Amino acid sequence: MKLQSLSIGTFNLYNLNEPNLPIYSNKNGWTSDQYKLKIDWTGRIIRTLRPDVFGLQELWHAESLRRALTESDLAEAYDVVVPEDANGTRIVCAALVRKGLLVGEPQWIVNFPEAFKLHSSGDDPQTPSINVSIRSFSRPVLHFQIQPRDDHDPIHVYVCHFKSKAPTAVYREAWYKSNQDEYKHHSNNLGAAMSTIRRTAEASALRFLLTLQMKGTRTPVIVVGDINDGQHSNTANIITEQPRYLVGDSRGGGDNSFYTAQTLQEYRNTRDVYYTHIHNDIMESLDHILVSEEFYDNSKRRLWMFDGMTVNNDHLNTDDHATDGTNDHGVVCATFRYRPIKAEARAIVSG
Repeated sequence: MKLQSLSIGTFNLYNLNEPNLPIYSNKNGWTSDQYKLKIDWTGRIIRTLRPDVFGLQELWHAESLRRALTESDLAEAYDVVVPEDANGTRIVCAALVRKGLLVGEPQWIVNFPEAFKLHSSGDDPQTPSINVSIRSFSRPVLHFQIQPRDDHDPIHVYVCHFKSKAPTAVYREAWYKSNQDEYKHHSNNLGAAMSTIRRTAEASALRFLLTLQMKGTRTPVIVVGDINDGQHSNTANIITEQPRYLVGDSRGGGDNSFYTAQTLQEYRNTRDVYYTHIHNDIMESLDHILVSEEFYDNSKRRLWMFDGMTVNNDHLNTDDHATDGTNDHGVVCATFRYRPIKAEARAIVSG
């Protein structure tokens, strides 16, 4: 196989579960009518965009995904990458991968790396110690490999879904209940801080795994998903390591860096029009496609060149997504053309 173009998408499925199964505190879940609308809309999105790889978040039940894929009339075109125990009782990350691309076995990473630590006694005498004891991802990270060209090594793909900005429900905790008068006016503050700490730890743990794989290697890597934070947030910065974006003569590229499709698209636009989520009338970009230097236009080790990005987000204008089957996130797709940097350009750079 020698693909000349590779398209990657990320799609938050908005609690895709079988009808009448519980979703969080909603014991009844989707009604049969709501479910039909949701399957129809999800199938239309798949049929419209048709990326080679679709990273998926907020899937509860494998059968619901397969039903949506059948509805798209593309069931024969894709391998469904989903855990065997995706039976509607928990949220998982999944993927649709065009047949012929998938190599090896997928894995769902639950635990943080054993050597990973967030502990410090402080940078100076005025800084108190810190110790974060989180040891696993809220939503297991999906990791698999694809091989769009048999003349190059496989590409590693990670699908992630980090803790949301919604405040953690501290009112359930024993310490809160024991002194409600003290804490009742602080629950949003404390809950938001805990969500931020958890999301930051998840980003750092994934970055730890990525560095182990990327540092000092020529391994191409793509990370997609709902990181529940923006393009220039600390969450995103931890994963990308904030590389420099160079315009010009292919002298850039960082061995351990990630480049956002959003920034690559901004080079091709006169302004930023990217948003994938609306909360309290604030438009944000929470869903991202991040690529290693092998996909960065100006990298001296480029294999694939960015060829554009689309964001399907008109449905975010709907307030009640249950009434029309839509989801509450925009769907992002990016395309890359196979265009390795030429040998003579490499010689100029190395010289």
